[in-house]
Amino acid sequence: MKNSTNFWGLLALGVCIILAVGKFTGTKRVVNVKGLATQEVMADHVIWPLVIQDVDNDLVKLYSTMDNKSKEIVKFLKEGGVQESEISIAAPTVYDRSANRYSNEYIAYRYQMQQVVTVSSSNVELVRQLILKQGELLKKGIAISGNDYEHQTQYDFNGLNDLKPQMVEVATRNAREVAQKFADDSGSKLGKIQTASQGQFSIYDRDSNTPWIKNVRVVTTVTYYLK
Repeated sequence: MKNSTNFWGLLALGVCIILAVGKFTGTKRVVNVKGLATQEVMADHVIWPLVIQDVDNDLVKLYSTMDNKSKEIVKFLKEGGVQESEISIAAPTVYDRSANRYSNEYIAYRYQMQQVVTVSSSNVELVRQLILKQGELLKKGIAISGNDYEHQTQYDFNGLNDLKPQMVEVATRNAREVAQKFADDSGSKLGKIQTASQGQFSIYDRDSNTPWIKNVRVVTTVTYYLK
């Protein structure tokens, strides 16, 4: 009787082990793949800061000079097709060089003034053409000193929501193709989706020379069951 009990106990334990192994290996019959989708788009918004600077010993005269320059810039922009609502003029900033008590160097001009005229427009191509024509301001004695770190021309793309459905579909289809290839190579059949997650969309310049052309990218991660 004792031996019979031991036999059935060991048999039950063996069945449990077999079931446990079967369940463990079953959960491993999956393949995790990633699908990529990219699309090249044109920027749909541009911010163009036009920075002007000048120096003088007469602060009132300097302010008048800067005011005339900013008016000429606004005139140039409007004649080029930019709407008044797309133009903003920042208050001028003044730097008194003689106030720097740590400097003993000779100062030819005491005051330095800077002002920024900014264009914010969805008409990217029009603004791009005006950027190419800003040499016309030089003929009037107006030098634009932008494109430094603080005042760079910025191109943005805001139409991402319209692209998302199609790009996710493409990324998911690409992921399935990769999973199908893996299943074929392993002698398996591709089953249903176990889990799927959409990565973040990223937008970046195609290259440093054409910042108005953007690349949109998304990666989808999908886990399929294998039969």
